[in-house]
Amino acid sequence: MSNYNPFDFSQVLPIINEDTEFFPLLSQHDEDEMSAAEMPEVLSILPLRNTVLFPGVVIPITVGRDKSIKLVKDAYKGDKIIGVVSQLNMGTEDPTFEELNKVGTIASIIKILQMPDGNTTVIIQGKQRIVLKEAVQTEPYIRATVERFKESKHRANKEFNALLASIKELALDIIRLSPNLPSEAGIAIKNIESPGFLINFISSNMNADLEFKQSLLELPGLKDRAQKVLEQLMVELQLLELKNQIQNKVRGDLDKQQREYFLNQQLKTIQEELGGNSPDLEIEELQKRAKGKKWGEEVAIHFKKELDKLARINPVAADYSIQLNYLEVLLDLPWNSFTKDKFDLKRAKKVLDRDHYGLEKVKKRIIEYLAVLKLKQNMKAPILCLVGPPGVGKTSLGKSIASALGRKYVRIALGGIHDEADIRGHRKTYIGAMPGRIIQSLKKANTANPVFVLDEIDKVGSDFRGDPSSALLEVLDPEQNNAFYDHYVEVDFDLSNVMFIATANSLNNIQPALLDRMEIIEVNGYTIEEKIEIAKTHLLPKQKEQHGVKPKEVTLKSSVIEKIIEDYTRESGVRGLEKKIGSVIRGVATHIVMEEPIGPSLSNNDIEEILGAPLYDKDLYENNEVAGVVTGLAWTQVGGDILFIESSLSPGKGKLTLTGNLGDVMKESASIAMAYLRAHSNDIGIDAHVFDEWDVHIHVPAGATPKDGPSAGVTMLTALTSVFTQRKVKKHLAMTGEITLRGKVLPVGGIKEKILAAKRANIKEIILSKSNKKDILEIKESYIKDLTFHYVSEMNEVIQLALLKEKVNKPLDLSPKETKSKV
Repeated sequence: MSNYNPFDFSQVLPIINEDTEFFPLLSQHDEDEMSAAEMPEVLSILPLRNTVLFPGVVIPITVGRDKSIKLVKDAYKGDKIIGVVSQLNMGTEDPTFEELNKVGTIASIIKILQMPDGNTTVIIQGKQRIVLKEAVQTEPYIRATVERFKESKHRANKEFNALLASIKELALDIIRLSPNLPSEAGIAIKNIESPGFLINFISSNMNADLEFKQSLLELPGLKDRAQKVLEQLMVELQLLELKNQIQNKVRGDLDKQQREYFLNQQLKTIQEELGGNSPDLEIEELQKRAKGKKWGEEVAIHFKKELDKLARINPVAADYSIQLNYLEVLLDLPWNSFTKDKFDLKRAKKVLDRDHYGLEKVKKRIIEYLAVLKLKQNMKAPILCLVGPPGVGKTSLGKSIASALGRKYVRIALGGIHDEADIRGHRKTYIGAMPGRIIQSLKKANTANPVFVLDEIDKVGSDFRGDPSSALLEVLDPEQNNAFYDHYVEVDFDLSNVMFIATANSLNNIQPALLDRMEIIEVNGYTIEEKIEIAKTHLLPKQKEQHGVKPKEVTLKSSVIEKIIEDYTRESGVRGLEKKIGSVIRGVATHIVMEEPIGPSLSNNDIEEILGAPLYDKDLYENNEVAGVVTGLAWTQVGGDILFIESSLSPGKGKLTLTGNLGDVMKESASIAMAYLRAHSNDIGIDAHVFDEWDVHIHVPAGATPKDGPSAGVTMLTALTSVFTQRKVKKHLAMTGEITLRGKVLPVGGIKEKILAAKRANIKEIILSKSNKKDILEIKESYIKDLTFHYVSEMNEVIQLALLKEKVNKPLDLSPKETKSKV
């Protein structure tokens, strides 16, 4: 389309430019110049292969056939008049008379030129149209009889003049819009005055096919020819405008691309000068890194697709950096990259024993896992959930497991997480999108099989932003996590080789479906003996190092550590103990800096000087001289604790009052205890009238602390029995268990924590349900060697074990009141 021209002035322009003497011929000659007398009856006929000669038009033609050369030379020697007719078929080399069109033009030979390439060029001018009659000679060239073409007369009127003006205007517009046509062509058209010659000149130079030009030549009426020329010019102008439109658009796009290419090349040069990487170098680096990845075919195809997308993005665009960051995340993830597990079970056991004292159940489970993994060489990693009070070493246990296995250690804190995207990641369409914390942690670990600690899983929140607990279902399900889908990564990642260890203080707040997917391992509190060993082995050296005290500058005997534990802490774990030891070491550091004498081996008096007076008194609640006060055992989220049930009687009408911030379950336990006493008053030795003449008040100290649960049932019943019978409660005795209206004692949970709390309070005997005996068997015998356990199934057994026969020093007078008789 770029070579398209509506006009073909290739024939006439050389004449206009080089032979200016012929320029007047363009506006002077017309087809009516030859009279009837001047017109010959027989003419030599020159066939034209690819053009049509119109009257008045001057054109150069190249003569190549021998017959044609002889014809023009003979005519040039004579009157220079010949007949010019176009061939019916352009491909015919030597046409006969029958193979010529019957309408042609009389032409005058103006000049014969011998060209440097050997060809003969003849400049001819059309005179008027003729019609061939019959051939009179075929050799050496065709000669035929001719007659004048009958021209239809026309009248010059406004319509015809407007038609001519339109033709001239269209022709000038075409020349103006055609950059390849010289301005001389427009000058030539402007100087044409003859209407007939104007039509002939444009028809001759129009870039149309031979048949169309021949049809114009054969039209008798000038107006009809003008109308047909106008229609063709309008089509040509529309095509030219469309062509220019397309060219301008293409040129604009090319200019923009060239400009961007030039700017990008400059940008690359600037980046290289500044020491940065050009986009091409970045893409090559990404491709190089991708070759070394061990990912599957699906991930490889996805990466290649995203890399191709990056190559199509303009480096200046904001999407470029987003796409680049995404590809770098894919490359940084540890696809099928694993650390080698260490299967030395003896070494693993030593590591676990070195880092943590006690916790036998957890250590046993890790050794089992290693044993199975060594035999099978491949297994789905278990999801362990360590449940226990704060400060017992649940989180630090993960480090020991990682060290024992020879794996990388990863930890994320789930406490306070509300957004599901923290687990599954954000979609890339969001501003500031990033992978979830699971994928980010694996990226940091640079291995696909780390020990992954999910800390505080029971403190995961849920609100309008999503439910992270539900998102964790896929992470912690061994049947699903081999294809974990992160919204940012957009391809599945295998988490089945990760050893997840969750930690929690309580199972109550964990979603049931999530809880079902984890293996629960209880991490209970420590005994005094364990705490002493932990303090000597771990806490004391750690605090010395943190405070800059040399190992030999201070030592703590076991008795001194025991004093710190009993007098200054009351917890299941050792976090509070560590703080107190830190306070002691800071006190020693102060004495050292101030050069005040203090022995390296601290005494109990030194501890009291540094820490102050004891915070807790273990003998505070051992007095049993008051009826109705019984020691119970309770479980809390921070471990076990002792609970005291106090009851008292006052004259009244049998009203029951409960105080101490009790929950509904504890209130129900008190009601059950009262109902049981009323029903079995004769068996216990209580006069029935006291229930109607005395008000009962039950109080649980530490009233600001909420309390609830069925474990205090036996304690409440024992307290009520004690106050109604005024019998003493055995010293150093505690109990726990749920009761029923029939007087059955049911089992409860948290036994180990409760026993540890009892030991801290110097309890010697504990009453439990027979069904809790299995829990005692799981505890190390050394931990309970100073305790005596009584297993019961009926409430009357509890009363016989807990209450002494002797009454308190000043018992209440619970005899029936005298009633006055009415007259």
